Amino acid sequence: MSDNNVTVAEEQVTYANILNVGMWTGLALLVVMFFIYISGILPSLVAIEDLSKYWHLTASDFHKELGTPIGWGWLAHVGKGDYLNFVGIAILAGLTIVCYIAIMPALKRKKDTAYLVIAVLEVVVLTLAASGILQSGH
Repeated sequence: MSDNNVTVAEEQVTYANILNVGMWTGLALLVVMFFIYISGILPSLVAIEDLSKYWHLTASDFHKELGTPIGWGWLAHVGKGDYLNFVGIAILAGLTIVCYIAIMPALKRKKDTAYLVIAVLEVVVLTLAASGILQSGH
């Protein structure tokens, strides 16, 4: 038996709409930028034909041997074909933060304090994690 009178909360629709547009945008950028990378239109930090020489290395050894950037250092190389792909990845990774920020006004209007606090904390934690301020694993 189906219920045709199902209502969806405003913040759920907002979150889903932003997530949908952001996901398709990020995916489209990944596809386009991958073709730019494999076509050789832009130079790469690591030549695509040399990649197989380094597959056996750990991430740490790969970084040491090739001098690749760590953390947000990839932004300095965004003009290189192999690092251009990171733009789409960064968009996809940041979507949750954008979605939570977008639903905060609706949560405040509804006086949904518990969910508003959770949304604010999610934004703070995810932003701190993405910023690299709380470094670990180096």
